[in-house]
Amino acid sequence: MSYKDTYQEWLANPYFDDETKAELKALEGNDKEIEDRFYKELEFGTAGLRGIIGAGTNRMNFYTVRKASQGLANYIIKMNGQEKGVAIAFDSRRMSPEFADAAALCLNANGIKAYVFESLRPTPELSFAVRTLGCIAGINITASHNPAEYNGYKVYWEDGAQITPPHDENIMAAVKSLDVTEAKTMDKEEAIQAGLYVQIGKEVDDQYIEALKKQVKNQDAIDAVQKDIKIVYTPLHGTGNIPARRILKELGFENVYVVKEQELPDGDFPTVGYPNPESEKAFELAVKLGNEVGADLLLATDPDADRLGVYVKGNEPGRYHVLTGNMSGSLLADYEISQMKEAGTLPEDGALIKTIVTTNLADDIAKYYNIDLIECLTGFKYIGQHILNMEQTGKGHYCFGFEESYGCLIGTHARDKDAIVATMALCEAAAYYKTKGMSLWDKMIEMYDKYGYWQDGIQSIELKGKEGIEKIANTLEKLRANVPTEIAGYKVLAARDYREDTIKNMETGEVTKTGLPTSNVLYYDLEDGAWVCVRPSGTEPKLKFYYGVKGTDFDDAKAKRAKLGQYMIDLVNGMLQ
Repeated sequence: MSYKDTYQEWLANPYFDDETKAELKALEGNDKEIEDRFYKELEFGTAGLRGIIGAGTNRMNFYTVRKASQGLANYIIKMNGQEKGVAIAFDSRRMSPEFADAAALCLNANGIKAYVFESLRPTPELSFAVRTLGCIAGINITASHNPAEYNGYKVYWEDGAQITPPHDENIMAAVKSLDVTEAKTMDKEEAIQAGLYVQIGKEVDDQYIEALKKQVKNQDAIDAVQKDIKIVYTPLHGTGNIPARRILKELGFENVYVVKEQELPDGDFPTVGYPNPESEKAFELAVKLGNEVGADLLLATDPDADRLGVYVKGNEPGRYHVLTGNMSGSLLADYEISQMKEAGTLPEDGALIKTIVTTNLADDIAKYYNIDLIECLTGFKYIGQHILNMEQTGKGHYCFGFEESYGCLIGTHARDKDAIVATMALCEAAAYYKTKGMSLWDKMIEMYDKYGYWQDGIQSIELKGKEGIEKIANTLEKLRANVPTEIAGYKVLAARDYREDTIKNMETGEVTKTGLPTSNVLYYDLEDGAWVCVRPSGTEPKLKFYYGVKGTDFDDAKAKRAKLGQYMIDLVNGMLQ
C-alpha cells in the first residue's frame, strides 16, 4: 500500500481509537506530514524503537509499542522463556508510563509476567533488575537525551545488556512479520489479579544501591574530606535525582547541591529543550549554582541516567573546565585501574574495553597498566557482550569500559552504561585526589603529561525525513566508492569498512577482516595516531563523524583537532550537495 492508502486505513479501521483518528483527521491536506508519518513503519532496529510521539506507522504510539511487544512475546515463547518474565522501566518523558503499561499488558495477554517499576527509574537499574529478578528480557521506555517530542523502546536480554546477535535479528524479524492489528492486550486489573502484572520498586532500589557501594575503592578518602568537597548535581528533569543523591548521601558526602529548576521530572524539559549533558546549555544553571557555592565539580545526568556530563573547577576563580566523555571516561579508567593495582587486585588478564570511536588515550592507559585493550562497535551492548563472554569462557576480567558518548560502567552489576555509579566514582576520585592535594583538573593535566595530548572531536549533520535518510546512505556509498588516500594532510594508512568486514592496508593493498559484527561504519587510520570514523546515528536522523589526534601539547593538539574537524565538515557537506 502507498502511504496515502495506509493513512486512510488508519482512519477507517475500527482497531484504532477515536483519539488517534482525530489526530490523523486534522492532518488532511498536509501531504508532507502524512507522508512522513506513513511512508514506512517505525523501524525496530538493534536498539529497539525510537521516534517522534504521534499517530502513524512511523511514530511512537500505543500501536507501534504493542506491535514491538507482540513480536518480543512471540520470540520469548519460541525460546521457552515465558516463565522467567520481563522487567519494565520507564523515564520522565511524555507517554513513558503509558507505553510501559501498553508493553506490559501485551506481554500479559501472551501469558508472560511483567515486573513493572512503580515509577520512573534509571536505565542501569533496569539492566540490574533483569539480572536480579532472573528475567528472560527487559524493556525500557526512554529516548535517552533526544528532544522532548521523542520517545523510545529499548529491549534487553537475560544477561542485562541490550539485545545483540542473534536475539536482535530474530526479534526484529518477529516484529516485522506482524501487522500492527495483530498485537494482543488485556485489562490491567485482570492482569494484576492473574499475577501477570507485578509492580516492583524499593526492594530492587535497595539491592541496586548496595551493588554500587561494593565498587567504592577508597571510603577512607571520602571520610577524610567529605565535609570539604562541594558537588553540584542536576538530573535534567530525569530519573537520576533520587538514586544519585541517595548514593552520595549514604557514602558520606555532605555538600551536595541540586539545581532546583531541573530537579523534578518533566518530559517537556523546560529549562534545556535538548536534555543532553554534552550540551553547554544543559549546564548553564549548574555553572551558576557552582559559582554561588564554590563547587569542586558539576555533574549532570541525562533523562534516563545512563550518561554523565562533568565540569571540574580550574585553578582560576569562577572557571570550570568541561570534561568530554572521552576525558571523564579516561579519568575514571585511570582511577579505577590504578586503585586495583595499588590494592593488589588488578587481574593479570584484566581488560579495558572501549568502542571504536572512543579516544586512543584508552589504549595508552591499558598499555601502561599492562592489561588488554578491547575494541568493539559503537553501542554499550557490545561492551556488555564482552563481559558475558569473559564470564562464560573464564578468559579475561573486566576492569572498566566506556564510550565517547559520556557513558561508562564500573563493576558488572549492570550491562549498560551507568551514570549513577559514574557519579559516585567521580566524587570518590575527587575526594581521593583532594587528599593528595590535587583537583580533578590537576589529575587530567597530569594524565596528558603522562600519556600524551590526545584530543578528540565529534561532528554531526542533521538530515530529517525520507530525503535525509537517502542523503545519509548516499554519502556513505560515495565514500565507499572513493576511498580517500589523504585526509586533512594526514596520509590514510588503513581503511576499515565494517559493513563489508574489510580492513584495507592502503600501502600494500592487503585486505583483512575487521572481526566485528556487520555495521554501516567507515573508519580511517591516519598517520601520527590520528583517525576518522563516519557512521549514521542509530537514534537520530544524523550523519556523524568522529576523529582524534595526538599533539605535542594542548595548543598543538587543539589546532590539529580543529583542522581535522573542519576538513570533515567540508568533505561531507560537499558530498551532500
